[in-house]
Amino acid sequence: MISDTQNSMELLGKSKEELREFCVALGEPAFRGAQIYHALYAETKFDVRQITNLPSALRERLAKEARVTLPEVKQRFASADGSVRYLFGLPGGEEKLARPASVEAVFMPSEGRQTICISTQAGCAVDCHFCLTAQLGLIRNLTAGEILAQVLLPLEGHKGQLAPQTNIVLMGQGEPLLNFEPVMAAMRIILDPSGLGTSPKHVTLSTSGIVPGIERLAQEKVRPKLAISLNASNDEQRDALMPINKKYPLPLLISACKEYPLRTWEHLTFEYVMLGGINDAKEDARRVVRLLAPLKSVKVNLIPWNPGELPYRESSPERIEEFRQILVERGVPAFVRYSRGRDVMAACGQLALLQIDGAPLSVVSPR
Repeated sequence: MISDTQNSMELLGKSKEELREFCVALGEPAFRGAQIYHALYAETKFDVRQITNLPSALRERLAKEARVTLPEVKQRFASADGSVRYLFGLPGGEEKLARPASVEAVFMPSEGRQTICISTQAGCAVDCHFCLTAQLGLIRNLTAGEILAQVLLPLEGHKGQLAPQTNIVLMGQGEPLLNFEPVMAAMRIILDPSGLGTSPKHVTLSTSGIVPGIERLAQEKVRPKLAISLNASNDEQRDALMPINKKYPLPLLISACKEYPLRTWEHLTFEYVMLGGINDAKEDARRVVRLLAPLKSVKVNLIPWNPGELPYRESSPERIEEFRQILVERGVPAFVRYSRGRDVMAACGQLALLQIDGAPLSVVSPR
C-alpha cells in the first residue's frame, strides 16, 4: 500500500513507540500503534486495510494519512543451489539524500533454516579492492524501513516453503556501522519478540572494522552478533586490500575487539576471504593466529573468493585446507564457508547490481 499523499506518515521502519505516538496524535488510543506494529512486522500486512482489528474508520483514515512504502522487486535471479538474489528498486525517501536507488538481498534456503543476506547501504564507500560492490561507490544510506523490507519481502515471497529458523546476516551491500542509526532501528524491530521475533543468536552484523562503530555497538542493549571482515594477516597487506585499514589499523581494531563485551553464548567471528597468492600462505595463517591470540572467544570463517571482473584469483582447496589446519592446530576454530548463489552473482563480494537480460552480466550504474 502506497499512499498518494506527499505529507503522509511512513509506517515501515517505525518503532512501536513511534507508532503509538502517531496514533495518539491522530486522537486514537496508544494501543492502536502496537496493533499496527504487530500487523506490519509479525503478520507482514502491508496494506492498512488488511489490519482488521483496527476500526474501519481508522483504517480509512490511515489509508489517506499514512503509507507503507515497499521496494519494487525489479528482478529475481534463481540459483541452481536454490538461492534467490533479489534486485530491489528503491524510491526516493523523505530526506534529501534518500534519492532513488537499487539494492540487493539474497534468500538462501537450507535444511531446517533459511538465511537472508541484506544490504544496509546502496553501494559502499569502504572500497575493499576484492569486492565488486566497491565498484559502485556509495550511492546512499538506506532507511530502517528499506532495511526491514529486504527481510519481510523474501519471507512473504517464500512463506509456503519456510523452515522453522530464519538467520539474518548484514553482509550485503554497504558498511552497516557507517549507517548506524537506521541499522539499529531495524535491528531493534528484527530482534523484538513482538516484532519479527528473531533471536540475537541468529542475526549477524559484518563490519570492515569501523572502530568507533564497534565501540558504539558494544553499548547497545539489543544488538546482533558481530563479525569482523579481516582478510589479511598484517597491516601492510590489509592496507593494500582494504583502504579502511589505514584509518583503523589492526592494533586499534584488535584492541576494540578485546574490549567488546561478549554475551555468555557469544564469540567474535572473523571473516577471511582467501585470495590466491596474496593472503593464503602458511605464514599468513600463523600471523592470523598471533593476531587473534589476545582475544578470548573467536572463530574464523575462511571464505573462498568469488569470481568477478577483478584482478584476483581463488585459492586452491588444498591451500585453504592447509590454512585452516594451521589455525585449528593452534587453537583457533576455523571453518570453510562456501558462498551460495555464485552462478547468479549472489555470493559474498558479488553484489554489484548485475542484471541478466539474456545478455552477459554487466554492472549497473558504476561510479
